[in-house]
Amino acid sequence: MAEEIIVASVEAETPAEAPAKPNERKFNNRQGSKPSRGKREGRQEKVSDGIDKKMVNVNRISKTVKGGRKMRFNAIVVAGDRNGRVGVGMGKATEVTLAIEKASVDAKRHMVNVDIFGTTIPHEVVGQFETTKVLLMPATEGTGVIAGGKVRDVVELAGIKDITAKLYGSNNPVNSVKATFDGLMKLRSAEKIAALRGKSVEEIR
Repeated sequence: MAEEIIVASVEAETPAEAPAKPNERKFNNRQGSKPSRGKREGRQEKVSDGIDKKMVNVNRISKTVKGGRKMRFNAIVVAGDRNGRVGVGMGKATEVTLAIEKASVDAKRHMVNVDIFGTTIPHEVVGQFETTKVLLMPATEGTGVIAGGKVRDVVELAGIKDITAKLYGSNNPVNSVKATFDGLMKLRSAEKIAALRGKSVEEIR
């Protein structure tokens, strides 16, 4: 009888294992189950292509069909690297953001090289589109861009820093941009003119 009492007292004195706290259980389950937050494998960072874009104009157009009117948006965007390359694009869509995105892609796709002489243009030129005419004249260094409206956007994105421009006829934004772009396309450097004439640059100057 005495031995049974001693065994019972020993078992009572042995501490039972304390149950794990709810917070500790959650913490233990989280460890090792999820990867640590770091750089994800295969993640690509966006790299700038060095091309700036400016939205010139957005028009709302409607088309009358059998069921009623269909509303769409027409956007025109100018894109350039400010280093002798510029392009103009147009896009149509049912939403403004989608139309601008399409115009931006179209402008980047149709970028062309512009002949620049230093910080200005090599010679005077006239660009025309429908009833709009743009006179582009070279200017000395430090003059800046003396042009108004949308002409300024085109020449600045082309990388021209010193120029004087005069707009004649309609000042419609779309016509102004296309007339300016037409004038820039007509520019020819002294090397190109000399090659066409079969002479050296010193002979034509």
